[in-house]
Amino acid sequence: MPEMRFTVRWPDGTVDDCYSPSLVIKDYLAVGGSYAVDDFVRRSRDALHIASERVRAKYGFACSSALDQLARIERKAERFEGGQVGVERFAE
Repeated sequence: MPEMRFTVRWPDGTVDDCYSPSLVIKDYLAVGGSYAVDDFVRRSRDALHIASERVRAKYGFACSSALDQLARIERKAERFEGGQVGVERFAE
């Protein structure tokens, strides 16, 4: 299963490298895109749940790494009220 990393810049300027076990993240986020924090979380949640389910379909269990990544995104997003999250790059 092709996995990938995606790099995002938060409203405070910090940068995080994030993980997806599937390329589906490309259907929800675009390099150079800027998303309101709530929208970024929603898109990430949708994509990472789909990615985790693809792992389940192939291997018989959900992807804990995808769900852990989602939890980190959700926790970090709680620090921001408003602002934009920028997607800086994808690495396959």
